[in-house]
Amino acid sequence: MEPEKDAGAATGSLRERKKRETRQRISDVATALFGARGFDHVTVAEVAKAAEVSTMTVFNHFPRKEDLFLDRIPEAVELFSAAVRDRPEGTPPLAGLRELLLRLLDQGHPLAGVGDTFPHFWRIVLGSPALRARAREGVEELEDALAEAIGGPGARLTAALTVAAYRTVYVTTARRLLAGERAADIAEDHRARVDAAFDAVERALSPEA
Repeated sequence: MEPEKDAGAATGSLRERKKRETRQRISDVATALFGARGFDHVTVAEVAKAAEVSTMTVFNHFPRKEDLFLDRIPEAVELFSAAVRDRPEGTPPLAGLRELLLRLLDQGHPLAGVGDTFPHFWRIVLGSPALRARAREGVEELEDALAEAIGGPGARLTAALTVAAYRTVYVTTARRLLAGERAADIAEDHRARVDAAFDAVERALSPEA
């Protein structure tokens, strides 16, 4: 029976890989279209046609049109939640989150928000009221997930302060990139501002505060 189990696992793995590849292709096609014509001037049907899938397939992967562009919101929610949920025993939630954000920066991960391609991304977001609204919803979703992962008294306050602190760092970096500064020139300052933001949150939440 073992070979049958292995075959089933392989089939499942192949199916999941194909789903990921389809999702990525749809996202890449949508991003290119939005970049060329603006988010509000491209329909989901046009994205589906360019990606050579059905409109239903697009919605199976992305419940809303805005999620085609802001497709990393679920990843951000999971990464932040996991940083708290899977942190080593004895490690405070804030320490786990600080370590995550600095690691993302070191990896050059898109969620770190430091990269020379980001000005183009943010101009598309700023040019669309729908995308701006979805981005605000994403911040709320992140805060809710963090509060749940932290748990206990004060979880909501901790989550709100943490998200607000990092949002301040992220937005400052985005504005500097939009103003023409290079990512390489502001990466270390971004790191310092992450540390300063978390230091401030830790002080605010300290029993002595």
